[in-house]
Amino acid sequence: MSRSVWKGPFVDPSLLKKVENLKSQTKPMPIKTWSRKSTIIPEFIGVSFLIYNGKKFIPIKISEEMVGHKLGEFSPTRSFHGHTPADKKAAEVAAQTSTTTKPTAPTQSTATPKPKEVGKK
Repeated sequence: MSRSVWKGPFVDPSLLKKVENLKSQTKPMPIKTWSRKSTIIPEFIGVSFLIYNGKKFIPIKISEEMVGHKLGEFSPTRSFHGHTPADKKAAEVAAQTSTTTKPTAPTQSTATPKPKEVGKK
């Protein structure tokens, strides 16, 4: 369920302070944050964040398309390492058998088109 409109977007107050302080600096550094639940607001555009995903900090630079989303959406917490080796082997065997048993069909450019049958229903 989404947040009520009259409340406005949730942004961690400490994160807002850090962004305001960063805007006054001449050489901005990325802001480290653990607040994945904070909503990206227009003031964040152009700011770099290091968002914690539970294991490491993921560097993100905020653009206009990200406004309205949560910071956590841009630092995935799970990584897919592929299926088990047995699944890969089964897929390879199936691919090899389908290519060896399949007869070669003439290509469409060399085959002559059949005339259409007219009048049959």
